[in-house]
Amino acid sequence: MKIERQTKILQLINHYDIETQEDLASRLIEEGFIVTQATISRDIRELRLTKIATSDGKQKYVVLKNKETKLNEKFIRVFKDGFSSMDRAGNIIVLKTLVGMAMAVAAAIDALNFDDIVGCIAGDDTIFCAVRTENDAIRIMEKMNKLVNNNL
Repeated sequence: MKIERQTKILQLINHYDIETQEDLASRLIEEGFIVTQATISRDIRELRLTKIATSDGKQKYVVLKNKETKLNEKFIRVFKDGFSSMDRAGNIIVLKTLVGMAMAVAAAIDALNFDDIVGCIAGDDTIFCAVRTENDAIRIMEKMNKLVNNNL
């Protein structure tokens, strides 16, 4: 349940400007998760979320982008542990994962900020990544292969 909850937290902060722990808790409850303030606080700490200022003067939670952080290492591990194979259909990258790991791997892909991925849709063991162009898809697949093979 912790992995699913933390995956949902990453999805929520990527899609919404979440300003407080209370906002995050409300969104999680709407998604069917039972959470307490202590759980939210622990998840924020474990995911190494931070707040940044928005253009309207408010703040929102974001994932630290520093490539040296342990957070990126965690996302890389999730990606590698769940990854099974990938193929391409034009500008769509189709990734196969271990059963039940597609959501976590898709969240890792989002957090790792692969260039030119417009978005990911995850099922149980399959992820569709929409990429801007076919050439970009080929380049991203090469990066993903290097990541899986410890060459990144």
